[in-house]
Amino acid sequence: MRYRFLLIILLWLFADVYFFNAVTTLTSKPVWHWLYWSADILIAAGIILIIFGRKAGDRTKLTSWLMALMLLSSVPKIFGSPVLLLEDMTRLFTGFGPRSVLVSELALAVAVIPFFALLFGLTRGRHHYQVHKHTLYFDDLPEAFDGFTLTQLSDIHSGSFTDANGVNKGVDLVNAQNSDVILFTGDLVNNRASEMAPWISTFARLKAKMGKFSVLGNHDYGDYIKWDNEALKAGNLIALKKVHQEIGFRLLLDEAIKLERDGQTITLIGVENWGKGGFHKYGDLDKAIQNVDDSDIKILMSHDPSHWEAVTLQHLKHIHLTLSGHTHGMQFGIELFGFKWSPIKYVYKQWAGLYKQSNRYLYVNRGFGFLGLKGRVGIWPEITVITLKKSPL
Repeated sequence: MRYRFLLIILLWLFADVYFFNAVTTLTSKPVWHWLYWSADILIAAGIILIIFGRKAGDRTKLTSWLMALMLLSSVPKIFGSPVLLLEDMTRLFTGFGPRSVLVSELALAVAVIPFFALLFGLTRGRHHYQVHKHTLYFDDLPEAFDGFTLTQLSDIHSGSFTDANGVNKGVDLVNAQNSDVILFTGDLVNNRASEMAPWISTFARLKAKMGKFSVLGNHDYGDYIKWDNEALKAGNLIALKKVHQEIGFRLLLDEAIKLERDGQTITLIGVENWGKGGFHKYGDLDKAIQNVDDSDIKILMSHDPSHWEAVTLQHLKHIHLTLSGHTHGMQFGIELFGFKWSPIKYVYKQWAGLYKQSNRYLYVNRGFGFLGLKGRVGIWPEITVITLKKSPL
């Protein structure tokens, strides 16, 4: 991870210096040169402020702004630099004369496209909700559940919200799906239960015919901030569990329940957060599933998708569908015409969308909210709707 970060920094610096060639070709006025480097100056100043004694809350806000500024500064230049590189490859054989004004203008035009795409994502993308619909077929699905619909939400991160109209738009879109159940796969807050206080009435409006169910995510435990004592941290988790009740969600803590329709059932399982690497492994799938029949259709809610390959796929009991979130798709990437890419793919093998192995499905929700970066670029906030169907004979 350290070397990847270093590679990103080097790529950014190279694009910065290299793209400056196009600027100097188009104008010799110092004011434009100063404007070009102003983003780097602001970023350097922000890093200095973070290092030297800002309050924790101020550092978090400043980091968010720096992330946005770094993207606006670096990504357009990275996109535009290959145009200059192609010209330099030809100049190797023709002699290094002055750079072409036309090529520099073309490089600038190419850079403008991602710049405005980033600007949209950073200003409007955080509430640019997308509904992803999928139909999954199972041989052993009870007839009563043929056509059963579930809406999955994940990673609300209420502590990041500032726009009530934007959040309400997302809640209204969830209700418009008219699903049988709503399943929330963790990270209701960033750190503290109190972050949900302004949003309880908003999320209490969520409606589903057969109920709303939830699990905890890694941010819900309060592990990422300093508490004065362990009692306060424990009290925060108790308060957060009560918030789930207040907004009408049945929180599943390493347990399973049956959903019944016309005398037939499927089993819904929820585990506490289980993450790879340095993330806590609170969840206990064996405990959650110990009284579940092998023959049941099983839907598992587990916040971190790494749990799927590490534990769920190998489990003796066949779990038909796992629902996860956690990655946010890094809130940055490209999804166009079936192509899907984000830097998060180098950390999580399953990072967004639908996956299948050994006739077992995993769906990774891209997240309803946002964290860190105050926006989303290319990887939009998601509402997932999955329809269960009985396989045709």
